[in-house]
Amino acid sequence: MPQHARRHLTRRDALRRTAVGGLALAGGAAVAGPLVAGADAATSAFGYRDDGRAYVVDTGADLVFKVDRRNGDLTSLVYKGTEYQGYGNRNSHVETGLGASSVSIRKTGDTILITVVHGSMRHYYAARRGENNVYLWTNKADGSITATRYIVRVRPGLFPNNDPDSWDARTDTLLEAQDIRRKPNGTTRSKHYSNQRVIDYDHVGWSTGKVGMWMVRSNHEKASGGPFYRSLMRHRYEDGAGLYEILYYGENQTEPMRFGLQGPYVLAFTDGGAPADSLRHDRIDTSWVDSLGLAGWVGRSGRGRVAGVGITGRDKAYAYTVGFANAEAQYWAHADPATGRFKSPYMLPGTYTLTVYKEELAVHTTRVTVSAGRTTPLHTLAISADPSRKPAIWRIGDWSGTPRGFKNASLMTTMHPADVRARPWTGAVHTVGDSHVADFPCYQWAGINNRLKIRFKLTAQQLTSGHTLNIGITTAFANGRPRIGVNDWVSALPAPAKEPTTRSLTVGSYRGNNHTYSYAVPASAWLKSPDTYQELTLDIVSGSGGSAYLSAGVSYDVIELLP
Repeated sequence: MPQHARRHLTRRDALRRTAVGGLALAGGAAVAGPLVAGADAATSAFGYRDDGRAYVVDTGADLVFKVDRRNGDLTSLVYKGTEYQGYGNRNSHVETGLGASSVSIRKTGDTILITVVHGSMRHYYAARRGENNVYLWTNKADGSITATRYIVRVRPGLFPNNDPDSWDARTDTLLEAQDIRRKPNGTTRSKHYSNQRVIDYDHVGWSTGKVGMWMVRSNHEKASGGPFYRSLMRHRYEDGAGLYEILYYGENQTEPMRFGLQGPYVLAFTDGGAPADSLRHDRIDTSWVDSLGLAGWVGRSGRGRVAGVGITGRDKAYAYTVGFANAEAQYWAHADPATGRFKSPYMLPGTYTLTVYKEELAVHTTRVTVSAGRTTPLHTLAISADPSRKPAIWRIGDWSGTPRGFKNASLMTTMHPADVRARPWTGAVHTVGDSHVADFPCYQWAGINNRLKIRFKLTAQQLTSGHTLNIGITTAFANGRPRIGVNDWVSALPAPAKEPTTRSLTVGSYRGNNHTYSYAVPASAWLKSPDTYQELTLDIVSGSGGSAYLSAGVSYDVIELLP
């Protein structure tokens, strides 16, 4: 090595030692609070020290972080000399902070591992030599902690603040609860409006063009809600920002909580670009984790996979997803658009319900058993329950498990329904054969646009018998469900579907438990002339809910009349 390069390296090493809290002195004097490092400490600052309050970890790259010895909070994140952690004197942590915990640290080869024990909870931080990443795992053994999230709190002013999931309370007014605001121009913002289903993203964060800060999500095998679940991912306020990995969240949740070790998820710093593909949950090499002794860790050798040769009966206009779920874990895989071929991620051994989704609608289910160390082959799956295959007299929308195509549907995951960019929720009568599906509202509330009307004609033959009217919803709020009237006939009020009990339609999510209401409309309900329009009225009814956009409501998938 050239002499000038050796001098530069030694100087940088001294500076890094100073960054982790030691006192670097000229002439190579001892560092106060000795750094624990490998045999190559002379040329690398990779290591840790105890400053009496926190464990201070230098990754040997451009990142130094601190973990509080008392509670496991992340109290400092210094990247290239800039502190990123903290706003409002608040730390980064599991939930809102675990409180008094047992915190320990050790070095194994090229890995530094910090273990946080709080009751039945285990949480881990790890650093790898030469990487600007913090690896994290959370093992929640029971329901003693109600949710499962990690939040990184970021100092204000470091990243742009003009996204759908950001606001500025100095100029924006409160619109709903404490988490949805309206800007002076009438647009809306909320931490709920990140607009990403779990299946659609690998990382979330911000970039200045020179510095990127990202949360790379885990495989969510111990999370809840399935591949299409939407939850908090990040937020920005005028006084700081939050970056999340959420594994269980009660907002619009469709499944019970799962327990066990989840991770790694990765807090990654870059020079402005996206995180490396090698950090993705489906590509990351975790062989180095096998020797760390994490409670609940199952390496690749203890897992199995499922491979299917194809899926028949698909509609080429839609994407298909194959999901696997039981009480212990969940996984999913994209089906090949041409053949339906699929291969699962590496899964924990067990028996799973396999569900084929057309977009987000379950159209086929079966069972499959996964064994460690092998791939379970499956013959071609034949879709058995796609309601689109049934002939209809008329159909508004198409069965997909989403409000796709309806008025305002493309906006509702990034804004509040009261946003000025949304088209009016009320409108003209929908006439089958003349009106467009894009003019029929994707959502209906008792307090906003009740008594929606649909007009249609029947042939003389069709007028001689009763017909089934189906209404498919993707979710409902406050036990909202439709009661229909056809001309002078009124249906009974159906029982509410089992749907999440929290807000949904105003927090960027139409996802619930897809449900179909069926109504047997008798022949006596029809006006007896084929030249006369029949009139269908839709009312959302419920004994609960508030007013306006927090009144009882539903999200539509399809409305159809069958022969």
